Amino acid sequence: MLKEEQFKKIVINNGILSLEQAEKLIAEAKTHNISFEEHLIGKGVISEELLYETIASSLNVSYVNLKSKKIDPQVLFLLPEEIAKTHCLIAFEKEGEQLKIAALNLESLENIQILEFIKRKTGLENKLFLTNPASIDSALKKYSKDFETEIKSILDNKPLDTIKDGKNKRSDNLDDEEIAKSPSVIKIVTTMLEHAISKNASDIHVEPRENEVIVRYRVDGVLKEIMTLPKEVLPGLIARIKILSNLKIDEHQLPQDGRFKIKDQRYEVSFRVSIFPVAEGEKIAMRLLKEKSGMLTIEQLGFLPSQLKIIQSNIKRPYGMILVTGPTGSGKTSTLYAFLNVLNTSVVNIITVEDPIEYRMEGVNQSQIKPKVGYTFAAGLRAILRQNPDIIMVGEIRDQETANIAVNAAMTGHLVLSTLHTNDAPGALPRLLDMGVLPYLIGSTVNLIIAQRLVRKLCKKCVESYVLDKKIVKNIESKLKIDFNNIIKALKREKIIAENEKDDGLRFYRGKGCEACNQSGYKGRLGIFEVLEVSKEIAKLISERATSEIIRQQAIKEGMMTLLEDGFAKAKNGITSIDEVLRVSKE
Repeated sequence: MLKEEQFKKIVINNGILSLEQAEKLIAEAKTHNISFEEHLIGKGVISEELLYETIASSLNVSYVNLKSKKIDPQVLFLLPEEIAKTHCLIAFEKEGEQLKIAALNLESLENIQILEFIKRKTGLENKLFLTNPASIDSALKKYSKDFETEIKSILDNKPLDTIKDGKNKRSDNLDDEEIAKSPSVIKIVTTMLEHAISKNASDIHVEPRENEVIVRYRVDGVLKEIMTLPKEVLPGLIARIKILSNLKIDEHQLPQDGRFKIKDQRYEVSFRVSIFPVAEGEKIAMRLLKEKSGMLTIEQLGFLPSQLKIIQSNIKRPYGMILVTGPTGSGKTSTLYAFLNVLNTSVVNIITVEDPIEYRMEGVNQSQIKPKVGYTFAAGLRAILRQNPDIIMVGEIRDQETANIAVNAAMTGHLVLSTLHTNDAPGALPRLLDMGVLPYLIGSTVNLIIAQRLVRKLCKKCVESYVLDKKIVKNIESKLKIDFNNIIKALKREKIIAENEKDDGLRFYRGKGCEACNQSGYKGRLGIFEVLEVSKEIAKLISERATSEIIRQQAIKEGMMTLLEDGFAKAKNGITSIDEVLRVSKE
């Protein structure tokens, strides 16, 4: 938007920061490889809305929030979609002979060539406003037709099973590469990818059936069917995705993995692609990784204050092991990256071995394993130890060899971060025993274990409160075989509810469903956690090869919040719902 010095001058002149504070935040932003603007907003120094309003005032430009504007489609479409998206410009109101246009950045406000083009095209005088990224993004979505309607329109206009040659005759028996180059195929794939990004999907699944192709998105952890396509679409979709991912187009019998990236002014998204042969053809699964927004701070992950205190003290320790556990897709890698974000300074040597590298981190030496050539986690970890590291991150401990090398690295003066696939935090300790790690090594090297799940957050626009009655409590107790009184005690201990508050008639929250959340009642996700610090008592139980249940009881005795209790704490605070906590707790 503006150069760093311009931003600095604006925030100082408007009393948002002192010179010393501004320079400190600029240095932090450079360390985290983000812009000063992003860092200001991410740290909560100023809201995006107020920052852009302040910038507009400093530049003597009018400011508008498009989210509060009802834009007439006839006015919106005075600007072609391509120009609107490329230059982040929105026509939002026509007033007499003036066309009011909102821009995201200074470059667009000063782009005489584009503004002259708009003036000639519309026959109206331009009146320019500045707006913010969230505002422009919501307005740009108004261009998007319903996905299914748009795809059907493409299919009606350009049949997929043929490509017209120069004489407008149809050519059959096309090879995969020709199909992939068909304008209709390119348009369908582009539309599908952009639609998934606009819906904040984390995954796209293209699944062949006997007579059709199903497209499903995973949004906030839940898979939802988006539309059904005719079966003849499949070869074109697969071929196009393979070309984008640099995979073998003519290979149909073996699984393939690849990746590609989409980048424009609004987003930068990496797609991790898996092609898998099934009975009805080939299935496509794509994981979406928003590179700029993917890095979270520890505070943004959703830890309670008591948990945060334990984590912050343990990641400052010079050696030992921190483990994050949970099923696939529970956000383990994001948690490890948040820790690395804190640890990443110029005075330490951080090396990772990952599969895959999900987010690039400036200042961190990241390595991708390649099992096909013998470069496994164990091989990578052995090589890392010859690189004189201070901090090591291992994407996952999968086998005995990796486990033993990691534990020995933690014992010999390195801080080791890694993940395990266990259901809860106490279960990680017997799992290491099962991998052949000696009990005394586990007790003396493992500092901290975090188990986590992701729950959907309640939509802020349609959240409502209700009183939790005894009937609901009995239903919860019978379903999960738990004593609700223990949850109440934990919430009181964490000061989520007052000591004198009655156990019955507690107020909780749920989402009614609205247009903003696609009638789901939820928007976004955050974690629920178990944070187990390995104390002397727990280390002793490990040396005695105690079961995970005995370790769990000792951890609870020492104050550990269980996943369920942490989930109820967030439900009581209006962040998620009890139903969502119960859904995730069953996993």
